[in-house]
Amino acid sequence: MRGDNGGPLDGVRVVDLTRVLAGPFCSMVLADLGAEVIKVEYPGRGDDARAFGPHVQGESTYFMSLNRNKKGITLNLKKPAGKGILQSLVKKADILLENFRPGTMEALGLGYEELARVNPKLIYASCSGFGQTGPLRDRPAYDLIVQAMGGIMSLTGAPGGPPTRVGSSIGDITAGLFTAIGVLAALQARERTGRGQKVDVSMLDCQVAILENAITRYLVTGELPTRVGNRHPSITPFAVFPGSDGYFIVAAGNDTLWEKLCRVIGREDLLGNPLFATNASRTENHQELLEALEGTFSTKSTGYWLERLQEAGIPCGPILGVDEVCRHPQVLAREMIVELDHPKAGRIKVPGCPVKFSETNRTTTDPAPTLGQHNREVLGGILGLKPGEIENLERDGVVSFS
Repeated sequence: MRGDNGGPLDGVRVVDLTRVLAGPFCSMVLADLGAEVIKVEYPGRGDDARAFGPHVQGESTYFMSLNRNKKGITLNLKKPAGKGILQSLVKKADILLENFRPGTMEALGLGYEELARVNPKLIYASCSGFGQTGPLRDRPAYDLIVQAMGGIMSLTGAPGGPPTRVGSSIGDITAGLFTAIGVLAALQARERTGRGQKVDVSMLDCQVAILENAITRYLVTGELPTRVGNRHPSITPFAVFPGSDGYFIVAAGNDTLWEKLCRVIGREDLLGNPLFATNASRTENHQELLEALEGTFSTKSTGYWLERLQEAGIPCGPILGVDEVCRHPQVLAREMIVELDHPKAGRIKVPGCPVKFSETNRTTTDPAPTLGQHNREVLGGILGLKPGEIENLERDGVVSFS
């Protein structure tokens, strides 16, 4: 069952109770790295994300994009038999992931203290909106809520405009990534101590962690960072510019690049202007500088400017739509779009794993499981239940098959 995919986490078993986005993203990262992930879903209904579109042949592609490389079983944890099966799986697992509201697992008798008695080496990771402690621990949270409360929306959008949600669900995704980091760190600690531990990750904490220079600037200067649109608050020019036929990015992050930029675009006159002599002065006088550059860039196409800037080694790039990203030669060369054979939906494409290894790349990529697809494989193969016992579990509503 384990030890056959070649990934760096080959031999690590994860019991995954998570649903929707943050938790499944974490477990997908672990699965992509070679862990055997057993996704546990509620019988008959499954992960809420199975209802999110678009659908192909009745199967959610949203769900597929977050649950590849996992085995799927169903289990009703409110029934004693379901709880017993989970405890049996925990005995044979390295990691348990859950993203229920704090207190839910304890109410089921499946909290960390209970499961650590079953398996003292277990790494038990909880990912929730506000964490397991603090005055807001019991509140539910979604991506939009933590983006709002974590400060990122106050920094995103046009100057003077409304707070703006970042287009990707970074509230969920950063929490999933930090949970994966915490789990991997706990695995390493277990190598030294021989003991498991609980990992507690809050979506709100993760948003605070990624505010980077905004918090530093506020704490050092007392000045409240605000929305500045597409430019960088501390580096200039580092912004979106208009060509005659669209927009592109220029990121001249130091004085050497600034000088190169001016010479490439034929604006040596800007080099003698004391308002633009240093990065600090360029940032202070960003409005005047951006207007001068926009006047020049708007005279020719984005392709014209990108070719010349790239030749000069000036960091720059086009602004691509999702359609262009999906067919970009660099993206395809890095296998960031992968095609999978789903048992119901057929051939589908999903984003690939961004981490590449020289020796331990996972050798297989499997589609997201259908609901209960691996019940017999997991319950029979790992736990040793007989076919008749599995049939009884289905009859009693403990498991279900799709």
